[in-house]
Amino acid sequence: MNSTLNVDPAELAKFSELAHRWWDPESEFRPLHEINPLRLDWINSLSPLHGQRVLDVGCGGGILADAMARKGAQVLGIDLAAKSLRVAQLHALEAQTPRVEYREVSVETLAAEQPGSFDTVTCMEMLEHVPDPASVVKACAELVKPGGWVFFSTINRNAKAFMLAIVGAEYVLNMLPRGTHEYARLIRPSELAASCRAARLDVRQTRGLEYNPITRRYWLSADTSVNYLFATQRPA
Repeated sequence: MNSTLNVDPAELAKFSELAHRWWDPESEFRPLHEINPLRLDWINSLSPLHGQRVLDVGCGGGILADAMARKGAQVLGIDLAAKSLRVAQLHALEAQTPRVEYREVSVETLAAEQPGSFDTVTCMEMLEHVPDPASVVKACAELVKPGGWVFFSTINRNAKAFMLAIVGAEYVLNMLPRGTHEYARLIRPSELAASCRAARLDVRQTRGLEYNPITRRYWLSADTSVNYLFATQRPA
């Protein structure tokens, strides 16, 4: 597959239409705002961000990239949705976020251009939106320095995940726009682990992300049956 083609135009269009709402904490992106402190603290606990060079793959409007820069990292956020990137750049200007920049480039192209350049790479809520997730995992592994960390988050593929992450979140609770996720594109932890092994990344820690719709509270746990995160490391 041509490195520039690992993208679904319909997925880009979906997020581009909502781009202006990225930084509204009461919008369709509210879940991302609410889980961001959890993700940030978990990443920072394993790979302290201060002074690091960090890449955020599929950065969207920059919610995580901006937060990592505020932790003292030098952050590059990349995405192929131009409207989302413009929103991220505008927010960084308005909020005067230091040490963050954004670029419209595929992760595969950047891997060919800057291999082994980053201390930490994050790829959150993105793998389930691309045609070839294994290609993204491989590129992330190529971009991180030996000994560096690569973090992924995505959604499991099973009946429980279908009921909670798609039917519940999109159709019952209206937490996400309908059609945000397609069941066939969801990724089992065993499949992501296999992609990591193939890319020579060692899986160091897994976490589940759970949600209580009554209290509207998120927390990390050992339950990876629906939303889950992987912390992986490139051998030194």
